[in-house]
Amino acid sequence: MGCGPKRDEWEILSDLAELEQLADTAKADTVGRFVQFRERPDPAWLIGKGKAEEIALAAEDTEADLVIFDRELSPAQIRNLEGIIPCKIIDRTQLILDIFAQRAQTREGRIQVELAQLQYLLPRLSGRGREMSRLGGGIGTRGPGEKKLETDRRHIRRLIADLKRELDEVKKHRQLLRTRRKKTGTYQVALVGYTNAGKSTLLNRLTGSGVLAEDKLFATLDPTSRRLVLPAGTEVILTDTVGFIRNLPHQLVAAFRSTLEQVREADLLLHVVDSSHPEAAEQIAAVEKVLEELDASDIPVLMVLNKADKAGFRIPPRSSREAVVMSALRDEDLSVLCERIEQMLKGDAILVEARIPADRGDWISELFRDGEVLHSRIDGLEMVMELSMSRERFRRISGELKAHLHVPDGRFGDTDG
Repeated sequence: MGCGPKRDEWEILSDLAELEQLADTAKADTVGRFVQFRERPDPAWLIGKGKAEEIALAAEDTEADLVIFDRELSPAQIRNLEGIIPCKIIDRTQLILDIFAQRAQTREGRIQVELAQLQYLLPRLSGRGREMSRLGGGIGTRGPGEKKLETDRRHIRRLIADLKRELDEVKKHRQLLRTRRKKTGTYQVALVGYTNAGKSTLLNRLTGSGVLAEDKLFATLDPTSRRLVLPAGTEVILTDTVGFIRNLPHQLVAAFRSTLEQVREADLLLHVVDSSHPEAAEQIAAVEKVLEELDASDIPVLMVLNKADKAGFRIPPRSSREAVVMSALRDEDLSVLCERIEQMLKGDAILVEARIPADRGDWISELFRDGEVLHSRIDGLEMVMELSMSRERFRRISGELKAHLHVPDGRFGDTDG
C-alpha cells in the first residue's frame, strides 16, 4: 500500500515493487496493491477513510490477513485502520525489522535486531499511555491498563539498557579483532551496496568462502571477513556487510552502527551495484546517503558494476567514480577486479619521511603497522624512517604524530583528500 504526494508513476511502482520484494523475503504472498495520491498524509488514517474501506473490502474478498503500508504509521493511525480493515496492519519499518529478526544468525546480530525492535516499540507504547491518560481527567481515571503500559515501558527501557551493555561487550571484542588485524598492516577492504546487489556472491567467488548468497533482500546481516591474496601477493581482509536500502529505518542504522564501523575503518570500499536493475542509479544514491550518515563518504571507492551477464545490463548514469564492469560469475572479470583493487591500494601510496623520538615506541609501532618501512636508522635520540603508505592511512594519523612526519613537496600531491 503506497501513499504520498503525487510523483511519477514509475517511481510509485518501483517503491511498491520493492515493498513486494520485502514481503516475499518475509515469506508473505502479495494478493493486491493500492496507491493513493494526497497532498499530505491524513493524520488520523494516513490515507483517506474511503480508501481504507476499499482496502477492507479487498481484504475480505482475498482473505488477506495482513496489510503493509509503505509509510511509517503512528499508533493512532494503526488503531484507526485496524478499526476498519479486518486484519493486522504493519508499516515498512516493522516489515524490515521482522526480516532482520528472521535472518540474524550471530549473537551480535540478534542483539542489534532486538534493540532496534524495542526502540521502535517504546515511543508507540508511550503514545498509547498518553492517550489513555486523557480519557477522563482527575482522580480515578488511571486504570489498570495504563499501569500495565507504565510497567511495560519501564521493562522495555531496562531491556534496552541491558542490550546496549551486551552490544558494548561485543563491540569491544570486535575492536580487539580489528586491532590485531591492523597490527599486521593488512589492508582492509569492505563490500558495501544495496541489498541483493551480489556482495555475498562476490565474497564467495573471490575468497572461496561459503557465505549464504540468495536472491533475496537482506540475505546477509552478519558481517563476514575473509582473507584475499591479490595478484602481486598483497594480502587484504575482505568484509561483507549488511545491504543498504532506501529509507533504511534509523533504528537499524543506529543499532547496526557498531557492525558498520568497519566500513569507516576500511582502506577501500567496493561499492557493488546490480547494474541490471532498472533503479540502479537510485540505489547508488541510497547507498551513498547511508555512507554519509556513517561518516564514510571520504573513503576511496571502487564501484563494481555487477551482473553484467544479465539481460538489461546498463551502466548507471551516476557511475562517475572509479568503476569496473563485470559479473561475479566470470573468472576473467574477477581477475580484472583483483588487479584494480591492488592498483587502488598501492597506486595512491605516498612517500613519508618521519623523525620520531626514540622513546616513543608506540608511534614507531604505529608507523610500522600502517605503512611499508623502506629505510630506518637511529640519529641521536630520534628514529629516522622513510616509508610508503596509502593516503587513507596517512589521513587517519593523529595530529600529534603527524607533526613529526613530512611528505616531500611536489612528489605525491595533496595528502588531505
